[in-house]
Amino acid sequence: GRALLVLFLSALVSLLGGLIFGYELGIISGALLQLQIDFHLSCFKQEILVSALLIGALLASLVGGILIDRHGRRRAILVSNLVLLVGSLILTLARSFIGLVIGRVTVGFAISVSSMACCIYVSEMVAAHQRGLLVSLYEAGVTVGILLSYALNYIFADVDEGWRYMFGLAIAPTAMQFLSILFLPVNPVKLSSWDSDCQKGLIQLQNTEDRETAKRKPYKEKHYSFLDLFRTRDNMRRRTLVGLGLVLFQQFTGQPNVLGYASKIFHSVGFQSNSSAILASVGLGAIKVVATLVAMAFADKAGRRVLLMAGCVVMAISVTTIGLTSRIAPLAMARDCKAAADPNASHSLTQHPLMLVSSQPTVSPISPALGAVESQADHGFAATRSLTKVFASIQSKEVVPDSSLAQKRGLVGQSNKETVEGTGPPFSGVPWTGNIVLNWITLLSMMAFVSAFSIGFGPMTWLVLSEIYPAGIRGRAFAFCNSFNWAANLLISLSFLDLIDAIGFSWMFLLYGLMGVMAVTFIYLFVPETKGQSLEEIDQQFSRKR
Repeated sequence: GRALLVLFLSALVSLLGGLIFGYELGIISGALLQLQIDFHLSCFKQEILVSALLIGALLASLVGGILIDRHGRRRAILVSNLVLLVGSLILTLARSFIGLVIGRVTVGFAISVSSMACCIYVSEMVAAHQRGLLVSLYEAGVTVGILLSYALNYIFADVDEGWRYMFGLAIAPTAMQFLSILFLPVNPVKLSSWDSDCQKGLIQLQNTEDRETAKRKPYKEKHYSFLDLFRTRDNMRRRTLVGLGLVLFQQFTGQPNVLGYASKIFHSVGFQSNSSAILASVGLGAIKVVATLVAMAFADKAGRRVLLMAGCVVMAISVTTIGLTSRIAPLAMARDCKAAADPNASHSLTQHPLMLVSSQPTVSPISPALGAVESQADHGFAATRSLTKVFASIQSKEVVPDSSLAQKRGLVGQSNKETVEGTGPPFSGVPWTGNIVLNWITLLSMMAFVSAFSIGFGPMTWLVLSEIYPAGIRGRAFAFCNSFNWAANLLISLSFLDLIDAIGFSWMFLLYGLMGVMAVTFIYLFVPETKGQSLEEIDQQFSRKR
């Protein structure tokens, strides 16, 4: 019964950790629409506000690993919960732009530490044959959290100062996670180590025979310095190569940017009304949840390597297909900030029929920075950028006719009729009927990409990272790789529009396809299979020279 309770609470901690992470990433897209008006935020200030979460997360990646290794995983999660509660309160009660930025940095720091500690804690807490399922549950929590944030964005879109409720509601799952982990023991690996609360005997995972064996032959934990990550000792350099390779290929296969154009692709296949763009984001979110559940089911059966390679192959084919179809029927790309900040933006629907832009100057002016932050939900689910446009268009379509709040906020855009009429052919200068088949192929390719990422790179990267390092340096190693993940993500997102200007949209996606092929080769050559093995067995497998 106690072992079952531990299993349930471990699953709950993993799910809630992911839920909080996804919620905090997704909620800014809707909150920003109100914050821009309430605080008179310029384009630059909106970029700062969205990037603040990223800055906090990067900071956590640099120092969080030391916290996790030195004070234990459980304590790190408890501390991150307390920091997150403080950050959420700062955001909820904020009266100035500086207050909002401090709150977002605090929240970013907390969710980054929590994400690392949760994956490591759960991987060490549960049996080998359940590890894939329970660590992948974190990724499922992320996708559910993002969908939840979309729903609450929609619910509070017409509420005065609704952003306070959006930020404040993060307190509930944070408090639940804090209470859940109080009833869990310290990681079994740590029983002879730093934390003392294991002595309280909350829940013993091992049976009598295991405990007797442990007394006779205690687990000898080696101690490592940070520089050991780059040395040949215990083959640590190869482990670092595997970890960095996975997080960098996770970004360089184009994941932060592909979904940024979801709404355009949905429009191109005939979903012409603005409200259908919400279907684009929520529909893709639902596909993501289902795909992550598939990954959870097969992580301990098919194995990590198989899912990673299968996902990479499908992703490479999908982005290559999008690249080829867009050569024939090009998507209109525009720099959102300029279009959104234009005082004459009320004409933007007819000028750029695929850009979901309303008359208010609040539509995602922050696509590079937001792209960087949003993708961390897989640690990345990149529909947030298009969703910012979606909520703007929904507000201009549904809120304007009879809402005094909308008038107060200056949402004086098109009516339903004007909005629909303003949506012309999907591609400028391209006949609508001639490309309908190609448009559907593009849409299906994007759905395949989302599914493949959620089965492969999405959950498996973090699962493998939580397994391949020795316990004594696992926190610092995970944090080191995570910092590269955030940095690469920021680089990809910031350079995307410039690269499109330089080489064109279709070549950009063909390049992502090439990176996908390279990723498959890397996984085949360097990433070992870890399913069904204890963390000690994985450590021994790596320690042997290969």
